Amino acid sequence: MPTILDRLRLSYGQKLFLLASVPLILAAAAIAVVVSWQARAMSEREIRALETQLIETKKDELRNYVTQARNGFYFIYGSAAPDDEAAKTRVAQILAAMIYGEDGSFFVYDYDGNNLVSPRRTEMIGRNWSGLTDSEGTPITDRLIEIARQGSGYHSYLWPKPSTGEEARMITFVLGFQDWQWAVGTGVWIDDIVEQVAAAQAGVQQQVRRTFLYIGGITLMALLMVFFSGLMMNLRERRLADAKLKELTQRVFDAQEEERGRVARELHDGISQILVGVKYALDVARRRLSTGDARAGDALERGQENLSGAIQEVRRISRDLRPGMLDDLGLGPALKALADDFSTRTGIETNFETVVFRNRLDREGRIALYRIAQEALTNIERHSGASRVEMDLRGHRRGATLRISDNGTGIDPDTPKGRPGIGLRNMQERMDQLGGTLRVLSSRAGTAIEAQIPLTHLLPPEEGSSQPPRASA
Repeated sequence: MPTILDRLRLSYGQKLFLLASVPLILAAAAIAVVVSWQARAMSEREIRALETQLIETKKDELRNYVTQARNGFYFIYGSAAPDDEAAKTRVAQILAAMIYGEDGSFFVYDYDGNNLVSPRRTEMIGRNWSGLTDSEGTPITDRLIEIARQGSGYHSYLWPKPSTGEEARMITFVLGFQDWQWAVGTGVWIDDIVEQVAAAQAGVQQQVRRTFLYIGGITLMALLMVFFSGLMMNLRERRLADAKLKELTQRVFDAQEEERGRVARELHDGISQILVGVKYALDVARRRLSTGDARAGDALERGQENLSGAIQEVRRISRDLRPGMLDDLGLGPALKALADDFSTRTGIETNFETVVFRNRLDREGRIALYRIAQEALTNIERHSGASRVEMDLRGHRRGATLRISDNGTGIDPDTPKGRPGIGLRNMQERMDQLGGTLRVLSSRAGTAIEAQIPLTHLLPPEEGSSQPPRASA
């Protein structure tokens, strides 16, 4: 099933950039969300604490105002009788004169709800305000009298602000004068607190936005670094790939020229010489036949023998280029024939052993192992000086392994390890294409080459069993 990246038809570099950048973007987004959430939660706690602290400061300020006012007229209240109207009038005058700030003043209600003092709103004086509520429905007068009866306390409600004429949140501290049944108090508006809290919240929002910008900037810088790093790596890999492609192309050309040269030499040194002999024998037979010489049959027989040799040579060259036995009978018989031919041609004792595969090798696996065996035997013939060669082919749980060992002189230790010969490079590339492994073990006692093909190149038993039983691998 094709993946999303495959459906988008992206290049390898674009896929690599996406795989590197998408987790980075997701991580940055997650960090931004967590940081903003924590910053917002912490700021809200701090704002609530600030608001509480400011309100408590206002309450303490109100208590001090009322306490100072009481101390100012206590010498009158403390010595007056409950029905001393003159003392009450003097105290009311003192409270009416105690105006502070732009909006501050004192008020007095009796316990029946009648307003006795209201310097900022004189129209309220002398009227009963029981049941008075603010625009939100919060009781005002009745609640203030209730608090005064209990001694003292605070009450918050909406009240017109004298400086603006608009309603604003107000906190009031009220004190009960029980002998006179008065509720005396004053209040302050906390719109400045609301403004400070709003300013703090705006600052928090700005800080959160700034944090998002910082994280976004850092993420953008990281993406740019990933992009340019990937670009540099892509350019570098492209240059290396181009260099390797040129080298591979040159090696392919060299291998083609070498193979053409080998085939040309074999045709010239083998088949060409044999055919020349056939032509000479036919010419001799023709002359003898024209003269009636009885030895014409001998010449024809020699020509026939030479022609049979040419046919065998053609078959050998054809087998070397592409052995038909590999496709018809399988890898085992093809390697057996290769080993016997190598032993006959070179005189080097060659033993081949194999175990009949339960699974058959696929076409790519057969060709790769056969060509590796050809390369190995060619190297042994040219460079090893060996007198005995062992070839072993068998299947196992991990796939199939071909091992070729000799008792020759081994690989020259002065040869650079990073620059193997073209034969070993060809073997390694064949294994790389199939996902297999190639091991070369060399010492003074000889050299061993192990080529292992993974299990993916072995056909399932049902496919193997459906093939003709003539193949062993």
